[in-house]
Amino acid sequence: MNREAALLWRCGGRTLRVGARPLIMGILNVTPDSFSDGGRYREPAAAVAHGLALARDGADILDVGGESTRPGAAAVPVDEESARVVPVIAALRRALADRPEPPVLSVDTRKAAVAARALEAGASLINDVSALTHDPEMAAVARRYGAGVILMHMRGDPTTMQLDPRYDDVVAEVAAYLAARVEALCAAGLARETLAVDPGIGFGKTVEHNLCLLARLDALKAPGRPVVVGVSRKSFLGKLTGRDVAEREAASLAAMVYAALRGAHVVRVHDVRAARDAAAVVAALRATEEGACPH
Repeated sequence: MNREAALLWRCGGRTLRVGARPLIMGILNVTPDSFSDGGRYREPAAAVAHGLALARDGADILDVGGESTRPGAAAVPVDEESARVVPVIAALRRALADRPEPPVLSVDTRKAAVAARALEAGASLINDVSALTHDPEMAAVARRYGAGVILMHMRGDPTTMQLDPRYDDVVAEVAAYLAARVEALCAAGLARETLAVDPGIGFGKTVEHNLCLLARLDALKAPGRPVVVGVSRKSFLGKLTGRDVAEREAASLAAMVYAALRGAHVVRVHDVRAARDAAAVVAALRATEEGACPH
């Protein structure tokens, strides 16, 4: 098997080299209603402490979100969402400033005003579940700051996405959508090197849709941009295993490793330490693929 060439992903003033080891994106929810840890890190001090712990565990990216996108979640006003994420991002930037290569700070939002405030506070990456379609000003914000962008596929929105999702060919449709969004945003003035794509596991998909997307992840590489995958603790794992959210770490790690071996460049996770260890093993296996094995 030919080893994949490294990709460069530009996020503001940082350039991430995406290669054999999948990058680890640690999840930091500062919401009261996240499906996994809602309310646990709602207070800024608790959120910052958890972010620093994720950084110590080896996160390459810290993704701070102030609006839940779980199925059925309601939208949050701009000022409230900003009040949740901006102080945390600013504090993390200060606390991590002395590290030689601190984690890239990401804001998980669909709103241009929230993204702009977060970028001013120290974020350099926008993780938008709507692929920059929810807010018509989001592309301009990303372009103005030179921010990295994750374009995710979602059928509908969080209030409707799991109401009987249907596709003729889920892999082909998701791949075509993401490729089209990359081209549209490049035409709108965003640098191709700033873009990454995400199939949106669990966002308007059934268990079978999710499994098909993971099994055929190579189909998403057509735009030539990094592929981001988030499977951590998601409901399809609960349906496969019968485990509640708090008991899905083993299933999450198995799905993450499979995704990495199928070509995921970035994995979005809750348990950074375990994911970093697993990523090191994946990198070693990939490095061995073209090498000679001892006799």
